[in-house]
Formats: sequence, structure tokens, C-alpha cells
Amino acid sequence: MALMVSISGIRGVVGETLTPETIVKYASAYARYCNRGHIIIGRDGRVTGKNILDIVVSTLIQMGCDVTDLGICPTPTVALAVEKKKASGGISITASHNPIIWNGLKFFASTGLFLDADENRNFWKLSESAAEYVPWNKQGRYVLEESFLDEHIKEVLSLSYIDISKIKSKKFKVVLDCVNAAGGIIVPRLLKEFNCEVIPISCEVTGIFSHTPEPIPENLASLCSEVFKQKADLGIAVDPDVDRLVLINEKGEPFGEEYTIASCTEFILEKISDKNTRRHSTGTQPLKTVVNLSTTRAVEDISKKYGASALRTPVGEINVAKKMKETGAVIGGEGSGGVILPDVHLGRDAIVGIALVLQHLAEFGGTLSELKAALPQYHITKGKVDLGTLNPDAILKKLAADYSKTNSINTDDGLKIDFPESWVHLRKSNTEPIIRIIAEAHTKPGADELVKTFTAKILG
Repeated sequence: MALMVSISGIRGVVGETLTPETIVKYASAYARYCNRGHIIIGRDGRVTGKNILDIVVSTLIQMGCDVTDLGICPTPTVALAVEKKKASGGISITASHNPIIWNGLKFFASTGLFLDADENRNFWKLSESAAEYVPWNKQGRYVLEESFLDEHIKEVLSLSYIDISKIKSKKFKVVLDCVNAAGGIIVPRLLKEFNCEVIPISCEVTGIFSHTPEPIPENLASLCSEVFKQKADLGIAVDPDVDRLVLINEKGEPFGEEYTIASCTEFILEKISDKNTRRHSTGTQPLKTVVNLSTTRAVEDISKKYGASALRTPVGEINVAKKMKETGAVIGGEGSGGVILPDVHLGRDAIVGIALVLQHLAEFGGTLSELKAALPQYHITKGKVDLGTLNPDAILKKLAADYSKTNSINTDDGLKIDFPESWVHLRKSNTEPIIRIIAEAHTKPGADELVKTFTAKILG
């Protein structure tokens, strides 16, 4: 498996493609990209993180950067610290939801947002030239500041939408799965602030994942059964770097990762809608939400209900965050369980999502399954097609021509075809000869049929 270098940073198998030499190459280039300024750093808790941290920190210091180390913490904590401390940049040592053999580096701009496509191109260009280290008397300084986790929690608790006493009064029983990574430190602290009874599983922060870390239903069987066994109000699962939030309802059934952003959108828009505008000191502007092209249409339906415009971007957190910043959107995210609330910062954040969900549930007054039933109902099916020698660009171009006559299409990121009651999104892989298919309809059979139909059309 080759080193993955993308808009999401670098990621590889430790000892194979993610080697000390590779880490030094990109860390030294990033130091130059940040003009040898102040860099915030944190790691997701996986077992290889400390060794990689030592290499990154040593490289940055020898490049002349001052380094603030947040310790084991969520990726969004690093982003928030970059913004609050007005740092030159930040690095999160994480491979996100990848298995334990993987690790990587995610790079932030001085804004606290991930590097975008243009910024990444400039950064990658620097990585192709040799590092230029500074002399002994110009090397940077290192500071450990593990307490910034409390600042992250404080930011969330101070949101105007959050009524701590209201949530406390519900005494929610929560089963928590943090896959033995960074969430095991910060999420129990947050839930304690809300007077929740926490039943932890996989919260020991050993870095040895208790199951495949991506928080999707097939990896959360133990969480589902424990919620049902404990008669809990809900289950919470986060990925290793705590930017994705996935919920389990009181019946021990998946809430649906797409419905994390759908339910949070419903909550926020209901709170701030005022004749379809958001109040500002300088006047008013129409409400906007932003999600990527593969996120559930439920967000569009909810936005329309409150007179808001739902905007779409190519897949990728930075694409959503940039569009939110550009348009002044009040909430956004991705259907993988990622919630972005600009009132805290412009990045996916499971800590924000947990607070919004608990407040929503407290005010709703019913169960989590009842809350979902009150939202627009859709089902998503995902598939992929092995192309062999077929040309993916030619295939997508032909399908676009075929469907543009009668349907709305979007070619910003592969091909998205919107039908009256459903949609399909086709994206070619940059690393494999495949096309990924994401389809949504009001029923699972309907979504399944769309995947089957377009698989046949691709192989045609």
C-alpha cells in the first residue's frame, strides 16, 4: 500500500510507507510552509503516536519552530487551539478511522482549517526540496499543555444553545465507545458536566483498538448490545481522533451516521430561525447550511422547512468548511457523523455534536428512536465497481450526457444525479481502478436498486 498523500494530509502503514524519513520530510516542509512559526501538535492515542510525535517535534524544533504539544486529544482540539492561540499552524498525528497498523499527519493552516487544495500544492512542492535546519541558538522551544482539553469543553458548554441544567435534569444513561483512543479522555469529562451516567467500553486510551475503528454498524455490535442490556438512553461512538459522532438508540439500534448531521441541523435551525433570517449586529442574512454531495437529502428537507438554503460541496471537510466560511452558514458537516458548528470552530467535532444531540434530546422529551422518526426518512446504500481496463472519466461523461436532459446533475466531484425522490453519486477513486456508488432513496430497496442499476450501466 502506497503512502496516501491527499487533501486530508498523509497516511500510511507504519514502518512500511510511513517511515521516520517520510515523517521528517513532511514535518520539515511544513515548518518552512509555516515560516518556522508556532506549531500546535496533538495525537489520537494510537500506539505508534508517541514515537511519531517525538520525530515530528524534534524536526520542527530543529527547523526553528516553537511547539505546543496538547498530548492525546481530538483532531478538532488541535484545530481549535491553532485558532485560539493564533498559531502559524497545527499537526494532528492520526490516521482517523484507519486500522491500528496505520498512522498519519493532518495539517492545519493558521486559520485552524485544514490546508485546502491550493495550500496543499504549495506545501507538497516544499516537501520535494531538502530541509534547512537552524543552528543551535535558533532552535525552537517545546511546551506541553494537556489542559487545553478543558478549554475545548468550556467552548462547547458556553454555547448559547446549551442549557446545562436542562440536560443535567434528564440524567441520561449513556454507553460510550471510544475505541481506546483520544475520546476516552475528553468525552467522559464532557458527559460528567452533563450529569450523565456513563457506562464506558473501550475508553482506556491504551491505543490498542478494541475493534475496527471506523464507527459504522458492523463495527459497533458490542455497543449496540450493551445499550440494550443496560437499558440506556443512547450509545455514543467516536472514531480515534473524535471528529465523527455515531449514535445508537435506546433499542440498541444504529441511529444512522447520516442522521447525526440531520438531527443537529434540525436543532440549530429551530433555535435560530427568525422569519428565515439570522440576526446580526449589522442586519440580517438568509440562513444557510452546507453539506457535501454524498450527505443525506434529509438536510435539504430540514433546511427548506426553516426557509434555509442547503448548499453542496465536493466531499472533504475542508470543502464544506470553506463554503461555510464563505457563505456564513450556521451549521454544516458530512454524513459520516461529522458536525461543523462555526460558533465553536469550522471543523468536524464530535464534542460539539454530543452537546447538541443531548440538548436536542432533552428538549424533545422522547426517545432517540422517536426523535429520528420525526425527521425526514431516507436510506443510503454504498457500493463500488471494479473497472478493470474501463476509462472512468469516459464513463462518467457519458452518464452525465445521458441524464442531464431530464435530471439535475452536478459534476463538481464525480457525477451526482438528482431524481425527484432519490439521488446517486458516482466518484472515481484516485488510488484504485474503481468507481464508488452512493445512492439514497426513501426506502432501502429503492437505494439498493439504484446501486444495482448504475453498477450495470457502468459495466454496460
